Amino acid sequence: MAHALQDKVAIVTGASKGIGAGIAIALADAGASVVVNYSSDKEGADHVVAKIGDADGKAVAIRADVSVGSDIAALFAETQSRFGKLDILVNCAGIFSFGPLESMTEDQVRRMMDVNLVGPIMTCREALKYFPAEGGCIINVGSMSGEAYSPGACAYAASKKGLSAVTGVLALEMGSRNIRVNQINPGAVDTEGARMIGAMSEENQAAYSARTPLGRVGTPADVAAVAVFLASDAAGWLTGENLAVSGGLR
Repeated sequence: MAHALQDKVAIVTGASKGIGAGIAIALADAGASVVVNYSSDKEGADHVVAKIGDADGKAVAIRADVSVGSDIAALFAETQSRFGKLDILVNCAGIFSFGPLESMTEDQVRRMMDVNLVGPIMTCREALKYFPAEGGCIINVGSMSGEAYSPGACAYAASKKGLSAVTGVLALEMGSRNIRVNQINPGAVDTEGARMIGAMSEENQAAYSARTPLGRVGTPADVAAVAVFLASDAAGWLTGENLAVSGGLR
């Protein structure tokens, strides 16, 4: 879908690595100017911006913690200052901690809810101030963990399941303003974060692949291609959808 997003401006939260980085790069490849948001990994965000620039795309890195209201306001204001408008918001920022319920701390639970669920609600609210009169597009990045439950994922799964409700409600609220709200739920995807917690060990990759009808784990590019479609006019009749992007894994 080369140039399907020409002259569009997108914010991608949590775009310094993994799926967020993949989406930012793909949106830029499709012609959008992209804000690569990060919270702590400036080096990663700068690398994504450089990669987009090397391909003659347009991108800037802007720091903001989506769990902090003042950071969110500054993120959108700087986007407006840099690019003059906003058309697309991708909520990809997320954190995770896994373990039996008794091992989870209150801080871990609250932090996951603040970043994974409250953050997207507040960024969507802020985006309403900046989307043009002709409408806009919101893409929330959930997880199959919110659909197919696994032991040890109580708080994480709850945050992602809650995000599905946000997607459904906001699609109803915003339809009259031609703002489309959809969600991508990735399955097992090989990212830096998944590797960091050991989820992409050779043994685990084999297990995921065996459970996945298409016979492999995913890549950020697999998810990013769907994000480009949802952001484009080709998806102009879609809103309120939760799309499993999982190779058939359920």
